[in-house]
Amino acid sequence: MTQLEQQRTTEAPKGRSMKSIPIFVIAATMAVSVSGVMTYSAEGADDESSPIFGVKIPPGYRDWRLISVAHEEGNLNDLRAILGNDVAIAASREGKLPFPDGTIIARLAWSYDLLEESSKAFGRPQSFVAGPPKNGVQFMVKDSRKYASTGGWGFAHFNDGKPADEAVHNTCFSCHQVAKARDFVFNRYAP
Repeated sequence: MTQLEQQRTTEAPKGRSMKSIPIFVIAATMAVSVSGVMTYSAEGADDESSPIFGVKIPPGYRDWRLISVAHEEGNLNDLRAILGNDVAIAASREGKLPFPDGTIIARLAWSYDLLEESSKAFGRPQSFVAGPPKNGVQFMVKDSRKYASTGGWGFAHFNDGKPADEAVHNTCFSCHQVAKARDFVFNRYAP
């Protein structure tokens, strides 16, 4: 070891040699580069947000917990699962109204299909099950400041991962106004 290398080693912090610092610098540089690319990718997905409200599909929403189920009749005729993030679940369980900021509620829907095996077993239509996905996926995001003009809620409707057009989103709040007493949320927690 040269005299200069010995001097650097003795001046380095305890337990570390100066040779490990360049590796740390390289690792830190790589981490910053990767996070920069990830940020750019997320920002580049702005066209995947709902018009008017700018809501994007929340990652991992299909793993959220169940708030309620519903059967929608009429033209929609679907089965629905209403899911919520942790904030939505806590507020729903406590019956907390208005919902706190940070609440996100998801609505998934499937066709309402007769289970043929059940009909054969019982000799009449008996059981109905979820069929193929139907009527897209919808979200309500609570941010009382950002969405003050729509009761504190931002709305989103996606079909096959793509946001529905502005005309669809223009109907969201007007439809939910009938549920104003429940903070504009139709569903009720099903324990």
